[in-house]
This record gives sequence, C-alpha cells and structure tokens, in this order.
Amino acid sequence: MQWSMEQRAMAAKKRIGILTSGGDCAGLNAIIRAVVHHASSYGWETIGILGATNGLMSRPCQYMDFKLHKVDSLLTQGGTILGTTNKGDPFAFPMPDGTVKNRAQEIIDGYYELGLHALIGIGGDGSLAILHRLAEQGGFNFVGIPKTIDNDVGVTELSIGFDTAVNIATEAIDRLHFTAASHNRVMILEVMGRDAGHIALHAGIAGGAHVILIPEMSYSIAKICEKIQERQEMGLKHSIVVVSEAVCTEAGESITKIEQFGECRLGGIGQYLANEITKGTGAETRVTVLGHLQRGGIPSPHDRLLASCFGVAAVDLIAEGKFDRMVAWQDRQVVSVPINEAIAGYRVVDTEGTLAKAARGLGICLGS
Repeated sequence: MQWSMEQRAMAAKKRIGILTSGGDCAGLNAIIRAVVHHASSYGWETIGILGATNGLMSRPCQYMDFKLHKVDSLLTQGGTILGTTNKGDPFAFPMPDGTVKNRAQEIIDGYYELGLHALIGIGGDGSLAILHRLAEQGGFNFVGIPKTIDNDVGVTELSIGFDTAVNIATEAIDRLHFTAASHNRVMILEVMGRDAGHIALHAGIAGGAHVILIPEMSYSIAKICEKIQERQEMGLKHSIVVVSEAVCTEAGESITKIEQFGECRLGGIGQYLANEITKGTGAETRVTVLGHLQRGGIPSPHDRLLASCFGVAAVDLIAEGKFDRMVAWQDRQVVSVPINEAIAGYRVVDTEGTLAKAARGLGICLGS
C-alpha cells in the first residue's frame, strides 16, 4: 500500500508494540526486524515487549525501544531477543502462594500505559487465543503472526520456524543413515510434534526414512517389524524410523514424563518403539531424541523470507486499520484471516494428502 506524504504525516505519531509468546523458534528475530523496518517507513515508533505478556504485566512495563540500527543484524539470529514464555495463563496466573489470579487487566493497563496504537503478537494457536481474548476484553488493536515448529496453526499453510525445524530433523536423519549402516542397526529419531506430525512426515520423506509414525495415524508393531525384516531379507541390514513425540503406544496410551517443576511433557515413545522392535526383530536398536535442537540455530532462508513477508504484512494491516486478524500463507502468498478462524482448530496432517500418498508410493511404512 502506497501512502501520500500527507497520510504519512498524519500517521507519524503512532507507536506499535511487538512481542513473542510461547515456545521459541528460528525466525522470530527476522519478524521483529521486518516490523521495525516497515513501521519506520510510515514514520512510526516500534517498541519490543520483554518476556511476552509478562512485560506488560510488570510495573513499570518492561520493553525496549527499537531503532533501525538495533535490528540490522537480526535476520539470521535464532531465538528471540525479546524473550518469551509458554507458562502462566494471565487469566489464571499461578501465584507464589499456590493460588491463581486473573491478571488480564494488568496486561491491558500496560498496553495503554505504553501509549500503543496496536500490538503485534507472534505466537502459536494457544498464545494467539490468549492475546485475542485480551484484545477483546481491553478493546485494543491486535494483529497476529503465526509461529510454531509444529506447523499446526489453523488456516495458514506455513508457520514461522517449521522449515528450519524440518531442515534440522532432515540433517539428523542424513547423519543417522551412515552410523546405522555401519553397525547394521535400527535407528529411531524422535522429533517434536505436540498435536501434529508435520515435522516427522516432511523430514522423514526428505531424509529417506523407512518408517514414519505420526499421531494422526494408528500403527501396528507387527507391521513395523515386518518392514524391517523385509529390508533385512533384501540384504539391507539397517533401517531408519522417524516418530513424532505425540505418537501413543500401540494400545493408545500417551507416553509422558514429569519434569523438575512438575510439568507433564511428551517424550519416550522412541524408547518404547526401540524395545518393541528389538523384541520383534532381534535388531540392535538405538534412539535419538532431537528435542530442542529443532528450535534453535540460524533460521533457514525460507523462514527468513516468510518472516520478512509476515512482518511487512502485519504492519500494513495496522496501516489499513484491519485488526483482530492474523497474517497467513495461502496459495503462495500472504493473506490475512480473522483470528477466530485461525484458532478455531489446529492443522493436522492430511492422511490422504499428497505427502502421505508420496510416502506410501516410496514404500515407506506409515505403521499400518
């Protein structure tokens, strides 16, 4: 959108805020860079809220001023310079005495104390739902940008961080092939994917895995063992299995672990499968849990491009007065959709879609 000099002068006093919320991923800083650059072309000031909504909850509010020279080197930097959190729902915030408190109004007050015209929130479906609710209650202007390595935000075909995570998982599979072949082993790679198996399916196909298991599809241990034994009979003594952390046992039970602060986390399906495969085939089996390596590191070129496009589009939505919307990637271009549509449901793997069909056509065992 091209603005006249008069329109730019009228908009010059606007101050917008930006925050990152939920789990970190590659590409967040590239979004911040794009927002600051494009907002400056409108003559607007941009500030970064520190620690997600905690920065608006603090008194005084915690934030940093952004100037162009401060964001110049952010394109390739992983993580988020603003900090983030995936704990503490502001509508039921855990207090030191063990109680919970609704602290939403404190966040809303922080927005107005900072004199913001609009807030750009970068998050997954959970974070976007909370920010949408805060904006509705507080009557403030909000624009969302989707990010999650799981790629499960509704309506958008791609979210920030997903491509980098797939690249990292694919590289891990590439490396595991060599050690698996050297020792005639079955190598299991457990990847992230809380509700959807996009990382496992994409990386598994790209990396040449022989078995891919995702939460959207049931599986049979017998079928997995049959695939491995078929390879053994062909003289192919090693196999690669990629599994999403959200996959349940064959009986349908989730495998979780309790972490140091009492949180229940997914994890352990890889070892369960290793035990069952060893029993069923006699093959020596090893497990690699990729974990947070998928979140870290330098963003891929595609994530940098997507982040740049999303950041620019979010600023343009503010300029056009279009709020309570999320930027999205559809049909090879950036669009915007109502937040309600984006958070109405998460995006799962289409079990009859192109990638699933390609995997089957390649002879990859999907568990059944």
